[in-house]
Amino acid sequence: MNEYEEDEAQGAAKDHGLIGRMLETRTILVSGEVDEKLADRVMSQLLILNAAGSQPIRLVISTQGGHVDSGFAIHDMMKYVEARVITIGAGWVASIGVPIMLAAAKCDRYSLPNTRFLLHQPHGGAGGQATDIRIAAEEILKLRERINKLVAHETGQDVEKVASDSDRNFWMNAEEARQYGLVSQIIERSSEVEAAE
Repeated sequence: MNEYEEDEAQGAAKDHGLIGRMLETRTILVSGEVDEKLADRVMSQLLILNAAGSQPIRLVISTQGGHVDSGFAIHDMMKYVEARVITIGAGWVASIGVPIMLAAAKCDRYSLPNTRFLLHQPHGGAGGQATDIRIAAEEILKLRERINKLVAHETGQDVEKVASDSDRNFWMNAEEARQYGLVSQIIERSSEVEAAE
């Protein structure tokens, strides 16, 4: 094993230990780009914690977004497990990170004070034959409608307003996100979540 491989192995072992300690506190971190690998890890952890007991699971979200289907896989698994899932926005909750956040009941959605939230249209880079480009464009429009309906349903906003807001990058600070209905409360300490549990 060369030096690079040793560093990688040590890093993986350290990450595994950290994740294990987080699971002991029933906390899952959704951080970085949402992709298939992240979705696999988060869904596995949700299932493990759900099987271990019915106490609430905390999902801390700090993501720029990413792959829509991977995000919806996490969203659906959060709804699937029997344990109550509490979401906490930290840093930024952007793009498909918002539907992940919205998988928790409104009373269980929190934000740290300096978190920013971003709604926008799904992105796509279609190429190839004209027919394939048309099919890809139609799928993006379907995704946009699906996300807009979800955001509207979970926030109490009109679908038309969500569609208009998300037509371009629509940034909100924590207080604006609370007023919009993305989160129920802005918190500074974990004890504020514990009091609600």
